[in-house]
Amino acid sequence: MTEAADAGTEVAAAVARAALVRTIAADGWLADPAWRAAFEDVPRHLFVPYYYVPVRGGFERLSSGNPDPGVRARWLSGAYADTPLAIRVRDGELISSSSQPSLMARMLESLHVRDGDTVLEIGAGSGYNAALLAHRLGEDRVTTVDLDPEITESARGHLAAAGYHPAVVTGDGARGCPSRAPFDRILATCALTSVPRDWLEQCWPGGLVLAPLATGLLALLVDDPGHAEGRFLNTPAYFVPLRDGPEPRHRPQDTGRTDVSGVPQHVLRHEPFHFLLSLTAGRLKAREAYELWQRERHPEHARFGVTVRGARQWAWLDDPSGPDAWPLLGDA
Repeated sequence: MTEAADAGTEVAAAVARAALVRTIAADGWLADPAWRAAFEDVPRHLFVPYYYVPVRGGFERLSSGNPDPGVRARWLSGAYADTPLAIRVRDGELISSSSQPSLMARMLESLHVRDGDTVLEIGAGSGYNAALLAHRLGEDRVTTVDLDPEITESARGHLAAAGYHPAVVTGDGARGCPSRAPFDRILATCALTSVPRDWLEQCWPGGLVLAPLATGLLALLVDDPGHAEGRFLNTPAYFVPLRDGPEPRHRPQDTGRTDVSGVPQHVLRHEPFHFLLSLTAGRLKAREAYELWQRERHPEHARFGVTVRGARQWAWLDDPSGPDAWPLLGDA
């Protein structure tokens, strides 16, 4: 692009970024001025110079370098839409994405960070989330790790282009980052089936792990490496799975291949019911889950929690020691 076109892009990006912040704030997020400033200042379009949009039979690639100004306008508009963006696709499979900005705001505010806190992010993605953290806490307080060297190399370049230089590490996210531990907060942007124990060992006592599990967001307070407990935020969340994490011994319930006789169609379409099925990980049949669903008057995400104690991990409804509890997928 020409210098004039670049300047025009920056002006249009600033307008779109301000509109995105207003959209997120209208939903009740970004009440913390520090996080609002991060979303106002960090240019998301620099982190997604290209991305993929689904079309019939595959994906269409939109990029900042497309010679067609109409395509470039679509790219910029999408970069500041409140939607997740597919940034890496391999053999038709989504490998990495940039999360929906409003969900990112919700997760970042739910970390309850304090000045001086150190944060480990599992799943580097585009680098945008690490930039928001670096804006809030300082780049020396932020570490992001990803298994794929192409992803970390790309994220590092995006971060540098935006003026941020946190630690970007290539490695197995399930093992954390022991060389930079301990951390005050660990934030995962990839879906889990159980909580990697290395994370608890790399967290200060009183630290917080916030991670997608089943189809929810778990906020886990760490007492010590052998004990952590917490509840789910009252919101659904769908992320690309953590790769090379703990191998589950059981598979999640799949209502598409499971006997759902006796379960009303409107319940099967209800996201919190799918969360219950996913969290119980096939230990409850769909009919049993429905009976629990009725008895407990359609429990929302926030009534569920997870406890890690030694080698055991289990999910529960209302009470960690109550009758409605199920081992997580990584446990026997």
